[in-house]
Amino acid sequence: MVSRNIYLQLVFRIVLMVLTIVASTYFFFKGQYIVCAIGILIIIAQTSALISHINQTNRKIAYFFDAIKNEDFTLRFPEKLSVKSLEELNHSLNMLNSMIQDIHLKKQAQEQYYQEILKQADIGIFTINAKGHILFANPTVQDLLNYRPLNHIKQLIQVDQELYNLFKDLQPFDNTIYQLGNEREKRDLSLKCTPITIENDKLLLVVVHDIHKELDQKETDSWVKLIRVLTHEIMNTITPITSISESILRFYKKGNVIIAPSDFDEDQLKNTVKGLEVIKDQGSDLMSFVESYRTFLSVPEPDKELIPAHKLLERVKLLLLEQTDPENLKIEILVTPEDLELYVDQKQISQVLLNLGKNAKQSLEGQENGTVRLIAGINEMNKKFIQVYDNGPGIPTELLNEIFVPFFTTKNTGTGIGLSLSKQIMRLHGGNIHVVSQENTKFTLTFE
Repeated sequence: MVSRNIYLQLVFRIVLMVLTIVASTYFFFKGQYIVCAIGILIIIAQTSALISHINQTNRKIAYFFDAIKNEDFTLRFPEKLSVKSLEELNHSLNMLNSMIQDIHLKKQAQEQYYQEILKQADIGIFTINAKGHILFANPTVQDLLNYRPLNHIKQLIQVDQELYNLFKDLQPFDNTIYQLGNEREKRDLSLKCTPITIENDKLLLVVVHDIHKELDQKETDSWVKLIRVLTHEIMNTITPITSISESILRFYKKGNVIIAPSDFDEDQLKNTVKGLEVIKDQGSDLMSFVESYRTFLSVPEPDKELIPAHKLLERVKLLLLEQTDPENLKIEILVTPEDLELYVDQKQISQVLLNLGKNAKQSLEGQENGTVRLIAGINEMNKKFIQVYDNGPGIPTELLNEIFVPFFTTKNTGTGIGLSLSKQIMRLHGGNIHVVSQENTKFTLTFE
């Protein structure tokens, strides 16, 4: 409606100017020059009025957008005018101004709401631009880094030089742990970086979390699990020794009186020998258990070298096939890219892969079309990895948190240190090992 009225106003003024021009031209050719001059003056006045009318509308719109740009919503245009089109235009601009003001207020309220959430969060959050300026930092991150207010990462030099060097070199998708300590306490900080773009400005969103309590809890849980397994294994070995020792002792002693050798019969001697053999076997098992514990604790530092991934996996495949029937098991190798090389200790990583391969074979026993895949490649984080996949029934969910605990095993044979030893070897390589098991099982070794 507003644009229509303005349009009609312009058409009316232009038509009136054209008629005046035609009339002035007519009087000019009739020789009535005075009337023609008056007509020209009228045309000039009409032109000036048209320009003024257009400028008045343009100025209002320009004022309106300048006010919006400066977030000034106090601008109001008069709505009671003699010119209907201008009155409607002013009304529309005032309505639009009110709508934008409402949206702006809601946006501010939403921003305050989100900022309050960030302020109350237990994790530290802040953003850094390419020049190192800290655009936002919630109170938690300032408490964790023991410095406020945080405006630039150079301020971290006063906290810890190494911490500043770490933040200075942060890259998108970095994920690291840093121990920040002073004379009072130590904090284990987990740092995760995510790139974001706001108004064409590339920023780095950094999340800082104090994981010291979580590490303490996990360490305590690990010790509890280890002690539980050790206690179980030792008690299983010691209990028969104690029971058999008591039985043999009854052959030779009644109450506090030792039986004379002449009172022994042949059955007592045979039972004594059998009992001593059981005690010997149990003692040997306990010695083997202790030896496996010592092996777990004395893994040497890796002697790393560049090894073609295809060569490493082919070696593991041959070793696995030597211990099984090739007709009942299919072992596949997939390496991408073909010339992929790994900087590892070949002997130690082969030991890890053999252990995972043997576990995969055991899970496939009695299953048709059993397949084990040895996969090597580079993931989306540009880190090299090796996966051991099998299409077996998978690991029960309740056991997934236990399988890496030293000496934990669900088998009738074995010491239960294979997976925990594998994890230890990967830790020494600066990498990690994790498992996903649902309808099938996939162990992934990731190298730094």
